[in-house]
Amino acid sequence: MLHTIDTRHGTANQHSYSNGNTLPFTGVPFASNYFCVQTNGDNGSWWFHPEDRVFQGFRLTHQPSPWMGDFSHLVIAPISGNVTKTESYFNQSSYRPEEATFQPHYLKAYTERHRILNELTGFTYGGHFKFTYERKNETPGFFIRSVGPSSFKKEGNLITGYISNFAGSEDKDLKMYIALSISEDVTSWQISEKDEMKTLSENDVSLTDPSLYLTFKTENKIKEVEMILATSFISPEQAELNLSREVNKTFKEHKDEAADKWLNYLNRIEVEDKNQKNVDLFYQMMYRSFLFPQTWHEIDENNEKVHYDTLSKTVKSGPYYTNNGFWDTCRTIYPLYSLIATDEYEDMLEGFYNAYQNSGYLPKWLSPDERGLMPGTLIDAVIADAAVKGIASEKMPNFLEAMIKAATTNSGKDNYGRQGTKDYLKYGYVPSHYHESVNHTQDYAYSDFCISRVADVLNDTPTKVEYEKQSLNYRNLVDTEFGVLRAKDADGTPKTPFNPYAWGCDYAEGSAYQNSFAAFHDYQGLIKAHGGKEKFTEIMTELCNSYPIFDVDGYGFEIHEMSEMAAIDFGQIAISNQPSFHLPHLFNYVGQLSTTQHILKELMTRAFELGFRGYPGDEDNGSMSAWFIFNSLGMYPVTPGSGEYSIGVPLFDKVTVHLANGKDLTIRGNNNVPQYHYSKEIRVNGEKHNPLFFKHADLMKGAEVEFDLCLVPPVVKYGEEDLPYSLTK
Repeated sequence: MLHTIDTRHGTANQHSYSNGNTLPFTGVPFASNYFCVQTNGDNGSWWFHPEDRVFQGFRLTHQPSPWMGDFSHLVIAPISGNVTKTESYFNQSSYRPEEATFQPHYLKAYTERHRILNELTGFTYGGHFKFTYERKNETPGFFIRSVGPSSFKKEGNLITGYISNFAGSEDKDLKMYIALSISEDVTSWQISEKDEMKTLSENDVSLTDPSLYLTFKTENKIKEVEMILATSFISPEQAELNLSREVNKTFKEHKDEAADKWLNYLNRIEVEDKNQKNVDLFYQMMYRSFLFPQTWHEIDENNEKVHYDTLSKTVKSGPYYTNNGFWDTCRTIYPLYSLIATDEYEDMLEGFYNAYQNSGYLPKWLSPDERGLMPGTLIDAVIADAAVKGIASEKMPNFLEAMIKAATTNSGKDNYGRQGTKDYLKYGYVPSHYHESVNHTQDYAYSDFCISRVADVLNDTPTKVEYEKQSLNYRNLVDTEFGVLRAKDADGTPKTPFNPYAWGCDYAEGSAYQNSFAAFHDYQGLIKAHGGKEKFTEIMTELCNSYPIFDVDGYGFEIHEMSEMAAIDFGQIAISNQPSFHLPHLFNYVGQLSTTQHILKELMTRAFELGFRGYPGDEDNGSMSAWFIFNSLGMYPVTPGSGEYSIGVPLFDKVTVHLANGKDLTIRGNNNVPQYHYSKEIRVNGEKHNPLFFKHADLMKGAEVEFDLCLVPPVVKYGEEDLPYSLTK
């Protein structure tokens, strides 16, 4: 299975257009570090492209998104021969991408200029490098490249020190400590000074923007050099401890261990289908779903989890995870974990609570600490979904307190908690003088629902009732003239003039058409507010059938999400971005399963492809991959916190989901051919299933689900009891 995964899937990107904006990460699931080939370090966040034929070295990276940037990154660049300048341009080599190996657990690339076979495999806190130098009587060596202050110390074949660079952090002196063990003694190390190479006689060196060159003994034979690199954000001693746990393992042992860790996750869902390309595409998505969040905590000398707190600049006990934006991932990734990775989910929740204890507010976008991007506080959905599914139940009293704090108090900082909290509580909506006010209003209302769900699990009836009522605040922005949510100022005046195709300002990365239907918890209420099912069906039909036009008003220029929506031509369904993820499923709420199924089948088979241009937009930390996984199974978690999955259409002949509790969920697509978009009957455990949703509790018991697929949708009438979850009916 691993050999079919090419980590370059979705990596052909540029600033103006995204085919995933992914990077070809090699390592282990949820690793602290990942490694990639760097092809153009001068190209900002887009420092890798799969069609570049330049190898600048193996980059240790923590970049979760090009829009977030990298932190604590360095490049190990092996070279052979005489060095006169240290810059990458003068030392880089061509390589053949079509002959290279890019796998989750293993990287291999041969550099033509230097004639070096470069191999790498990873473990949680570092990587194992293997360089085979083929040029005899030429000096073998490698560069350590980074930016920002650094310090290194050489003791025989051990290099220790730190680098310091970040896109953003509460600790402006954040250091990543390194410990690098090399199989050969270093014969010299050099830096560039006044355009000349200077050999360092001392064993300690401090540098700004380091480009450190190390060499080995030259011999008249092929030379094989191995290096094991471990890192720590805690201390130099912890870096050496992390190294000591790995240094006695061979390259093959590390490679096999990494492969086993990947297979442990990939094998949790088994897919069978006559279309092998679709199967391969599915496992590309599985690989992406277990990269983030990344492990920030480390294991101390007592085998306890500890983490570095960037606010207090102290080491604290317990797990911590980073590189995750909940606005993106709450909708898909964590519901996936609730099925097949509940232990990991629970540990992550503990880590997120530790982030709350460190800062006083639950996290929104961690990289490595709170960056505060995107509207809302949608970690609330991650918590509520766990609560109703019985995950981390003992932590819920503390989480409820933390959720209520964010809902009632303003942090005074742009990057922590809700923005416009007092005005939201005062007016029942976020006024338009706040950026992206409509999204904030919807997301706060949904978070209020999530608070009510946790309160319900804890039998806190007063809190449940209060926040259920408050969760209906989204209705204060319903505009029946245009069939969308429309911003209002503090006086209650709707925004005028109003252009529903205008992106930005009151809406996040979209227009009113992408951002007016996120009342995840109360679609029947939203439908009634718009005039009933017939009117709502007209609104959604027009949204789908409208030409994908857009106006750049709020941005002043065309952003990549606009370009991507226009490119795929699915009307105003901008599947390139999270606000549109659930739109196809909204037809289920008016009893039109066949329409939902038709759109989903078309999206899965036309908007995604196997290859460098794999995604219809930013993949975003596994969120789009998990969207594909869920929908290919024939279901989707529209409302985390409800305990339900809206029904769609399966893509495969048979899927076996090995649930976290040891039981199996089997999903069959009978008569599965490309032209069959609909189901004439759905059965669960042999019994006809009429509701347009599955319950999580029922699936976790182990179940056999069958979809009898067909060419023409059957005429089916659904009762109110058959429609997916809604707080009000």
